[in-house]
Amino acid sequence: MSAAEETKGKVGVKPTWQASLAGAISSGVTSLLNLLSSVRFGVSLLVLLVIASMIGMLIMQQSVEGFDKYYAELTPSQQFLYGRLGWFDIYHVWYFNALLLVLSLNIVLASIDRFPKAWTFISRKKLDAGAAWLKGQEQSAELKLEGESRQSLAERISAACQSVGLKKTKITEKGARTFVFAEMNAWNRLGAYAVHVALLMIFLGGFLTSHFGRTGMMWLLPGVTESTMTETEFDLDQSKPVTLQLPFEVTCTDIQQKLVKRDGPITAGNTTDWLTRIRIKDESGEHDALVHMNAPYDYRGYRFFQASFAPAGMARTVTVRLTPEKGGEPLDVTIPRDGSATLPDGTVIALADFWADVSVRDDKNVDTSDYNNPAAILNVKPPQGQADRAFAFPPGMAENAPIAKRPVGGYTYRLVDFEKVPYMHALSIQHDPGSTVVYIGFGLLALTLVAVFFFSHQRVWALIEEKAGGAYEVVLGGNTNRNRLAFEGRFKRLINNISGKPQEVEES
Repeated sequence: MSAAEETKGKVGVKPTWQASLAGAISSGVTSLLNLLSSVRFGVSLLVLLVIASMIGMLIMQQSVEGFDKYYAELTPSQQFLYGRLGWFDIYHVWYFNALLLVLSLNIVLASIDRFPKAWTFISRKKLDAGAAWLKGQEQSAELKLEGESRQSLAERISAACQSVGLKKTKITEKGARTFVFAEMNAWNRLGAYAVHVALLMIFLGGFLTSHFGRTGMMWLLPGVTESTMTETEFDLDQSKPVTLQLPFEVTCTDIQQKLVKRDGPITAGNTTDWLTRIRIKDESGEHDALVHMNAPYDYRGYRFFQASFAPAGMARTVTVRLTPEKGGEPLDVTIPRDGSATLPDGTVIALADFWADVSVRDDKNVDTSDYNNPAAILNVKPPQGQADRAFAFPPGMAENAPIAKRPVGGYTYRLVDFEKVPYMHALSIQHDPGSTVVYIGFGLLALTLVAVFFFSHQRVWALIEEKAGGAYEVVLGGNTNRNRLAFEGRFKRLINNISGKPQEVEES
């Protein structure tokens, strides 16, 4: 043999190192994909995710109010260990996000791997089967029937299937054999994949909320416009306020507080509701809204909650009794907060301020939720003349206050009534881009779980073969993917409907 021939004969016998490397990489990728698409691996990841979530519930997170006290009560070793492991902010730690990502990838790959087989139950139905295969099914029976043609017998079996709920039927013929196929709820085979979609939506919504959601506070006074909210950023037991710009402006038009006892203080224990009326302005125009307890308001992905209030006493409206200096009937006038009223003679009276607890001696107010010594401070502008300030005290207190007896603009003033209200309200503003996705995901999950577990894919086949003497042998078999007890009862009813003589049925 020549050298050339010898060389030619050895070509391809020993693979090159490039081919070996490519084969090793291909084998490694295949093994990795098999692992990532494994149901067992997915269940393990889900267990780890549940454990991490339980840690987040058992260990107070740094964004929760009162964390500073909780952190101070821990031992130095606990502070160090929990901090290093990220347990004080576990929903933002890298390995929690990695678990979500890998579990989502596992669900996607497992679905891709198994979906084609499930789809064949819908796209390529098994319409015929041999006698041996039918006898090996979960439910099977053999019948001997006569007195009718093969076609009419097939139609009668089809009608019997429909009578027990197996609505989807098809009759096929192959040579001397006729097959009847019937089924119900074939879509149930795809229920698991709808569950997968729901889980992925929940994971996606949670991720969007965790990383892009914002929650801040906005303090509002009537007449004040704000376009920012203040969010608190946490770093263990340290926190700092951060100002966030909103894509719209919020103007407070009114605040109100409904009290249990009208003559009581404006404390939380004496309150049934806080109401904040706002006007939102952006490029689309102005929108009026009401925010009160247990009734948030949603706008452009932002949700407004009634959160807090400043307990310093103010008045939403005051009713002042004006007595003419030169004599005449007193006149009662109601003035809103930061508003005014015009008298018949043209005098304009504006509510400049309200003091809940005023000291007559030093002319000062005490910020309090109790209305011990209330007073309304008024700006009085006669039709002709200079504006002047007047003080309106309750009748009993006015007798001891010389300043309340001084006529202003031709009248003396008494405070006869007022509606209690806090100095300001605070709204909590929450921007949660993932909430809608999560709600849809949970809704889909609930529906699909009901569909998967309360329904089942049930199939029945009937093989009709003609025997001697014009008789027919019918072999029936069927199976279901779940709820076998109910299918057994349905199959027995089917056999009885076909034969009309249960005692002659031979079941195997």
